[in-house]
Amino acid sequence: MMDTKTAKFVTEKKRALGLGSSRSGTEHHWHMLVSSILMCVAVPAFLIVFAMGLGGSHAEAAAFYGQPLPAIILALCWFVIIRHVMNEALEAIEDYVHGTTGQLTQVATTTFSYILMAVGLFALARLAI
Repeated sequence: MMDTKTAKFVTEKKRALGLGSSRSGTEHHWHMLVSSILMCVAVPAFLIVFAMGLGGSHAEAAAFYGQPLPAIILALCWFVIIRHVMNEALEAIEDYVHGTTGQLTQVATTTFSYILMAVGLFALARLAI
Protein backbone atom coordinates (compact mmCIF):
# COMPACT_ATOMS: atom_id res chain seq x y z
CA MET A 1 0.00 0.00 0.00
CA MET A 2 1.25 3.48 -0.83
CA ASP A 3 1.52 6.14 1.78
CA THR A 4 -0.40 9.39 1.35
CA LYS A 5 2.68 11.38 0.32
CA THR A 6 3.39 9.29 -2.79
CA ALA A 7 -0.22 8.39 -3.56
CA LYS A 8 -0.99 11.86 -4.92
CA PHE A 9 1.79 11.55 -7.54
CA VAL A 10 0.55 8.25 -8.96
CA THR A 11 -2.26 8.34 -11.50
CA GLU A 12 -4.84 5.58 -11.86
CA LYS A 13 -3.16 4.39 -15.07
CA LYS A 14 0.26 4.19 -13.38
CA ARG A 15 -1.25 2.36 -10.43
CA ALA A 16 -2.92 -0.14 -12.81
CA LEU A 17 0.32 -0.66 -14.74
CA GLY A 18 2.34 -0.96 -11.54
CA LEU A 19 4.41 2.13 -12.29
CA GLY A 20 5.50 4.58 -9.64
CA SER A 21 5.72 8.35 -9.89
CA SER A 22 9.03 8.17 -11.76
CA ARG A 23 7.59 5.88 -14.48
CA SER A 24 10.58 3.58 -14.98
CA GLY A 25 11.86 2.70 -11.50
CA THR A 26 9.61 -0.32 -11.12
CA GLU A 27 10.52 -1.60 -14.58
CA HIS A 28 14.24 -1.18 -13.88
CA HIS A 29 13.84 -2.96 -10.54
CA TRP A 30 12.01 -5.83 -12.25
CA HIS A 31 14.72 -6.20 -14.92
CA MET A 32 17.45 -6.18 -12.28
CA LEU A 33 15.56 -8.78 -10.24
CA VAL A 34 15.27 -11.11 -13.24
CA SER A 35 18.94 -10.52 -14.09
CA SER A 36 19.95 -11.30 -10.49
CA ILE A 37 17.97 -14.54 -10.53
CA LEU A 38 19.65 -15.52 -13.81
CA MET A 39 23.04 -14.82 -12.26
CA CYS A 40 22.19 -17.04 -9.27
CA VAL A 41 22.06 -19.92 -11.75
CA ALA A 42 24.66 -18.73 -14.27
CA VAL A 43 27.53 -17.92 -11.90
CA PRO A 44 27.70 -21.36 -10.21
CA ALA A 45 27.39 -22.99 -13.63
CA PHE A 46 30.19 -20.73 -14.89
CA LEU A 47 32.41 -21.60 -11.94
CA ILE A 48 31.85 -25.33 -12.43
CA VAL A 49 32.53 -25.16 -16.18
CA PHE A 50 35.55 -22.90 -15.70
CA ALA A 51 36.99 -25.21 -13.04
CA MET A 52 36.50 -28.22 -15.32
CA GLY A 53 38.48 -26.46 -18.06
CA LEU A 54 41.41 -25.48 -15.83
CA GLY A 55 44.72 -27.26 -15.65
CA GLY A 56 45.01 -28.58 -19.16
CA SER A 57 47.07 -27.54 -22.11
CA HIS A 58 45.86 -25.05 -24.68
CA ALA A 59 44.72 -27.87 -26.96
CA GLU A 60 42.75 -29.53 -24.14
CA ALA A 61 41.14 -26.20 -23.17
CA ALA A 62 40.25 -25.50 -26.81
CA ALA A 63 38.72 -28.97 -27.13
CA PHE A 64 36.77 -28.55 -23.89
CA TYR A 65 35.39 -25.07 -24.74
CA GLY A 66 34.76 -26.21 -28.30
CA GLN A 67 31.93 -28.38 -26.96
CA PRO A 68 28.52 -26.71 -27.17
CA LEU A 69 27.47 -26.82 -23.49
CA PRO A 70 30.58 -25.21 -21.93
CA ALA A 71 30.71 -22.58 -24.67
CA ILE A 72 27.02 -21.70 -24.27
CA ILE A 73 27.29 -21.50 -20.47
CA LEU A 74 30.33 -19.22 -20.65
CA ALA A 75 28.77 -17.01 -23.34
CA LEU A 76 25.46 -16.62 -21.50
CA CYS A 77 27.15 -15.93 -18.19
CA TRP A 78 29.47 -13.38 -19.80
CA PHE A 79 26.52 -11.61 -21.44
CA VAL A 80 24.24 -11.62 -18.37
CA ILE A 81 26.91 -10.39 -15.94
CA ILE A 82 28.10 -7.56 -18.18
CA ARG A 83 24.53 -6.52 -18.98
CA HIS A 84 23.63 -6.51 -15.26
CA VAL A 85 26.68 -4.43 -14.31
CA MET A 86 26.04 -2.05 -17.22
CA ASN A 87 22.44 -1.45 -16.10
CA GLU A 88 23.54 -0.81 -12.51
CA ALA A 89 26.25 1.58 -13.69
CA LEU A 90 23.79 3.44 -15.91
CA GLU A 91 21.39 3.79 -12.98
CA ALA A 92 24.15 5.19 -10.77
CA ILE A 93 25.25 7.59 -13.51
CA GLU A 94 21.66 8.71 -13.99
CA ASP A 95 21.36 9.41 -10.27
CA TYR A 96 24.67 11.17 -9.67
CA VAL A 97 25.97 12.67 -12.93
CA HIS A 98 23.78 15.23 -14.69
CA GLY A 99 23.69 17.20 -17.92
CA THR A 100 25.94 16.62 -20.89
CA THR A 101 28.57 14.94 -18.72
CA GLY A 102 26.00 12.39 -17.57
CA GLN A 103 24.85 11.68 -21.11
CA LEU A 104 28.41 11.26 -22.37
CA THR A 105 29.23 9.01 -19.41
CA GLN A 106 26.18 6.86 -20.18
CA VAL A 107 27.21 6.55 -23.82
CA ALA A 108 30.78 5.65 -22.83
CA THR A 109 29.56 3.08 -20.30
CA THR A 110 27.19 1.46 -22.79
CA THR A 111 29.85 1.41 -25.51
CA PHE A 112 32.46 -0.07 -23.18
CA SER A 113 30.00 -2.75 -22.01
CA TYR A 114 29.13 -3.83 -25.53
CA ILE A 115 32.82 -3.87 -26.49
CA LEU A 116 33.50 -6.14 -23.50
CA MET A 117 30.68 -8.44 -24.60
CA ALA A 118 32.00 -8.59 -28.16
CA VAL A 119 35.60 -9.19 -27.10
CA GLY A 120 34.61 -11.96 -24.68
CA LEU A 121 32.39 -13.72 -27.20
CA PHE A 122 35.04 -13.35 -29.90
CA ALA A 123 37.69 -14.81 -27.59
CA LEU A 124 35.43 -17.75 -26.76
CA ALA A 125 34.66 -18.35 -30.43
CA ARG A 126 38.34 -18.07 -31.31
CA LEU A 127 39.25 -20.56 -28.59
CA ALA A 128 36.60 -23.00 -29.77
CA ILE A 129 37.73 -22.90 -33.42
